[in-house]
Amino acid sequence: MSDWVNQVFCEDALSGLARIPDGSIDLILTDPPYNLGKDYGNASDQQSVEAYLAWTEQWIDAAVPKLKPNGSLYIFLTWRFTPEIFVMLKKRMTMMNEIIWDRRVPSMGGSVRSFSSVHDTIGFFANRKDYYFDLDAVRIPYDAATKKARSRSIFIGAKWLEVGYNPKDVWSVSRLHREHPERADHPTQKPLEIIERMVKASCPPGGIVLDPFMGSGTTAIAAKRLGRQYTGFELNPAYCAIIHERLAAPEVPMTGAKKRKAAKAAMATLSTEETS
Repeated sequence: MSDWVNQVFCEDALSGLARIPDGSIDLILTDPPYNLGKDYGNASDQQSVEAYLAWTEQWIDAAVPKLKPNGSLYIFLTWRFTPEIFVMLKKRMTMMNEIIWDRRVPSMGGSVRSFSSVHDTIGFFANRKDYYFDLDAVRIPYDAATKKARSRSIFIGAKWLEVGYNPKDVWSVSRLHREHPERADHPTQKPLEIIERMVKASCPPGGIVLDPFMGSGTTAIAAKRLGRQYTGFELNPAYCAIIHERLAAPEVPMTGAKKRKAAKAAMATLSTEETS
């Protein structure tokens, strides 16, 4: 196997992408800096608008050729730059979906001069019409009440009733609060639940997922858990250490105490959302 597979390189993606052959990647899944001024240990999120958009187009031009002809791409974005970056990608690929990630942010605080922002935007793009997409792998099961209500003979054996429904384009998944067992020391870590849905749907078993901006390494973790391969880059050495530590750790089920702690924290968050 190539020496770049199942590796996360601690280097700038723009230089590192040169080591990956064109047409070798099944899925690009990435969460680049949003240019909102966050501290990632470097100035990558603190550029002028013009410099940020120019840099974004530069890495897109370097990354997209790495995809196989039937490959696809998911990108996390902020609403502030979604229009410009979507246009860049539309010139190179076919847009399949705009997905809204509802972060389930508690209804408190926020701006008094605009509506509070509680979502991230995700763009889903494909190289061509026969792109890989396994809907059955990500269907959401119907509950017992729904199945019972569809018990008439015309529904018996219906695939959609047995295997579940297609996820919509609004994904309501809680952000990772401080007490969450997944949480690593990274300011914008994405939930494994979201990343795994993308990998299951858009990368075949054994395929390769590329993340040019690995962050805390969740893309690599998801690929490893799901029987896919991964490769990618991270500029910050501290985050590289977190990634390697997470990849090396055995996957141990949560203990009863950890489960109770996570459930308690989740209930507290839900209670705050409902009463605010």
